[in-house]
Amino acid sequence: MSATLRSLEGQDEASILREIQSALHGLRFGSVEITVHNGQIVQIERKEKFRLQQPNNRGS
Repeated sequence: MSATLRSLEGQDEASILREIQSALHGLRFGSVEITVHNGQIVQIERKEKFRLQQPNNRGS
């Protein structure tokens, strides 16, 4: 199955692809969600996770 990108508020396909690439840039853990309505991309959302590890105090 193939998909085509239609203009989003005057943006061309290359511009939309740059926005997606920008959302992915530097993302180590998380997700990028692309919302499509009536066959057009209407939203790109980036969710990033930061995992904090506590020091291991066992064996002291």
